[in-house]
Amino acid sequence: MNNIADRYISELKKAYYKAKGKAIWDHFENIKHGASQDDINELKADCPAVPEALIDLLQYVDGTYWRTYGDEDIALTLLGSDLSKCDYYLLSSQQILDNQGDAPYNFQDYLDGEYDGVDSDEKILEKAEDLHWLHFADCTNNGGTSQLYIDFSPSDKGKMGQIVRFLHDPNGFEVIADSFEAYLQMLIANEFSFIREGYLE
Repeated sequence: MNNIADRYISELKKAYYKAKGKAIWDHFENIKHGASQDDINELKADCPAVPEALIDLLQYVDGTYWRTYGDEDIALTLLGSDLSKCDYYLLSSQQILDNQGDAPYNFQDYLDGEYDGVDSDEKILEKAEDLHWLHFADCTNNGGTSQLYIDFSPSDKGKMGQIVRFLHDPNGFEVIADSFEAYLQMLIANEFSFIREGYLE
């Protein structure tokens, strides 16, 4: 695991403990496992630009979105965003692979003018059909409010690998970090504001 991913997990564990979520975290650590090497190889082959920090997280835990480990399904908050009250599950390696290419289909109506009042960051492309996004996280209300993507097709004002947050109602697309590593650093700097006592999953 690289330095930022290792630091992220270490600091997140502390945040869980501080929020009286020690039992939740300890149970999670006892049952979880990382993605198989075959799944990692498939993900890298399918998306060669996938950030190493994301690979490292997946090698630590192969998803927390209603993921089965042993004979138990878990749904654990592992990620956040720039919105302090939005918490997210990490998708598994297979879920990420299964969702490859879903952005143009999912967001065609939003970006191509079918809906009014959609805010879109100038750092992302205006045409949904041109998007090359990697879907890696869903909001903990089963993704209904927000999803997170790594953007490999930025506009000329954006950066390759930037992190895009889609928010539903109000509908909008916002670049929240220049890279996956910067995204993890942002969550650390924000002291894991999405980990709140009484709201842990």
